[in-house]
Amino acid sequence: MKAAEVTSAVSGRIGSFFGRGTVAAPADIESAALRSDKFRLEREADWRRLEDIVAKMERGGLRRIDDADLLALPALYRTAASSLSVARETSLDSATLTYLESLVQRAWFQVYGPRKGFFGWFREFLLGGWSRAVREIWLDVCIALFVMVTGAIVGWVLVSQNTDWYYRLVSTSMADNRVPGASRETLMQTLQVEDSAGGLSGFAAFLFSNNAGVCILAFALGFAFGIPSLMLLIHNMAMLGAMVWLFAGQDLGWEFGAWLSVHGTTELFGILLAGAAGLHIGRSMAFPGTRSILEAASEAGRRSAVVMVGVVLMMVVAALLEAFPRQLVAGTDSRYLIGGVFLTFWLAYFYLYRPDHADEDTL
Repeated sequence: MKAAEVTSAVSGRIGSFFGRGTVAAPADIESAALRSDKFRLEREADWRRLEDIVAKMERGGLRRIDDADLLALPALYRTAASSLSVARETSLDSATLTYLESLVQRAWFQVYGPRKGFFGWFREFLLGGWSRAVREIWLDVCIALFVMVTGAIVGWVLVSQNTDWYYRLVSTSMADNRVPGASRETLMQTLQVEDSAGGLSGFAAFLFSNNAGVCILAFALGFAFGIPSLMLLIHNMAMLGAMVWLFAGQDLGWEFGAWLSVHGTTELFGILLAGAAGLHIGRSMAFPGTRSILEAASEAGRRSAVVMVGVVLMMVVAALLEAFPRQLVAGTDSRYLIGGVFLTFWLAYFYLYRPDHADEDTL
């Protein structure tokens, strides 16, 4: 901004310098212009640097900012805010005042405002945040997986020893015609496809509500040192083990596995992660290390919450798979193909997909 331009801008506000109704002399106007110009020149380098940093953050977030600029950002913001305060009190030229107001407002949002909107958060969640959180609770996933496999084995052994256990493990509403003593044809009928897709959307909504409820319960029970979460996993898998025993007894184990795999590779994976997330909180509370219990639980809770957001998405996918492909796709090979594709996808996403920009944290 040239001195002449500053002189013109100041002339309209010069009354605030010299009092109302006073006609400013040319020397007074020139003095005010020089003072404004000097104020700007002394601080302009910091303003420009702050403007460059803010512009980079607005275009691409923190990834575009080097460490030196990131460390300097708070100090540069305070300098600009202080300059704005001085400019208002001394009634500097309107152009400088407008520029500083805009710069300080933009910088405030980068320093104190929300870092990203929902879509920015969701994009970061899918492109690294979710998979990273799952890898961070790897020990809890391993424990939960061991418990689930053990639960399925326990269910099989119990019903093979005494069929009365089947009715204790499998609810009447879920059993339907799948009960001990049912013929092979009856059991095979329960694995058949539907004639049409009519009504399956409502069925999908019901399945999502049921599956999500199980996952949220497994997660919520984690506060009691994770023990109730593990017990819930054992119960659910014991029920599955009992049903596998039933179908295997009629030489339908392979067919039942295909029927289950369509949605089961997603649904069971989601239940596994939900149980592991609950266990992660409970384990952090039981073994906080050098942290306080509250601090350990808070940190684990934030990490587990990210996992649970993804689990809800997995339950949506599982419900759609259970309501449509499982009910409409015939053929054992086709069903195994669908289940295998989704299992491969989840494993690759959680354990092989590691974006370069995602920082890897450890337990």
